[in-house]
Order: sequence, then C-alpha cells, then structure tokens
Amino acid sequence: MKFLMLHGINHNMFGKRDPKQYGTTTLAEIDGELQTLAAELGVEVESFQTNYEGAMVERIHQAYFDGVDGVMLNAGAWTHYSYGIRDALAILTCPIVELHMSNIHAREAFRHHSVFADIVQGQIAGFGVDSYRLALRTAVSHARA
Repeated sequence: MKFLMLHGINHNMFGKRDPKQYGTTTLAEIDGELQTLAAELGVEVESFQTNYEGAMVERIHQAYFDGVDGVMLNAGAWTHYSYGIRDALAILTCPIVELHMSNIHAREAFRHHSVFADIVQGQIAGFGVDSYRLALRTAVSHARA
C-alpha cells in the first residue's frame, strides 16, 4: 500500500519557525519518523512539500493517477482558504486525513475553519509530531477497511 504525505506552505521551515507552536523538529526528521512507522505498518509513504499552491494541486492530481491508498495532509495556512487545493482533494477516492501540529482551534480565529473539513476522513490537531504518526495510522486503518 502506498500513502502520500503532503506538507504545505512554510513547512520547510519546521525547526526554525515558531518553536512554541511547532517545536524544534525539522521536516526531514518528521519524514524520517513517518518512514520508520510506515515500515512497521508494512506500507510505503512518499512525502511532498511545496510553498506553491499550484504545485500542491498538481501533486494531488498525480496522486489520483498513481492510485494512492491514502493521503495525509498538513496544508498549513492553505487549510483556511485554498479552495483550489480543496477541489483537487475532492477528486481523490482514497481516505484523506487532515493534520496539524498545533491545535488550530486554540489559536487565532481565522485558523478555526478548514475548507477541507467536509471532504476529509477527519482531522488530527494539537499533538505536535504525534499528529503525523496518528494520521498515518488512521489513513492505513481506513484504507485497509
């Protein structure tokens, strides 16, 4: 089984950006932890990060053609306003798990709304790096069901 981890805007700056909200773990370390968990679960995970909305949409389109078994998405700020990414995700027929390292519901009001909420399997937020692990476990579980 193949899963796709989509990292959104500014995530290449994890480890440097606002450690109070996001900790000091880098994106490479997060991806490494996902690879370790994927091996334990007997699945493959490919990670993709971009700061360009169009590139994210194109990668989602490719996921459709690749027939991925599940998608985990931390879209960052795009979560709150990117209808283009939302519409691309709606094309997918596999489980999609939205995740956030911080608790977006305990932050600024504009972060409380997700334009993806009605098309994703569910949302995991507020558990730091564990949000990624929980999202992969959830995506695998739902894909296997």
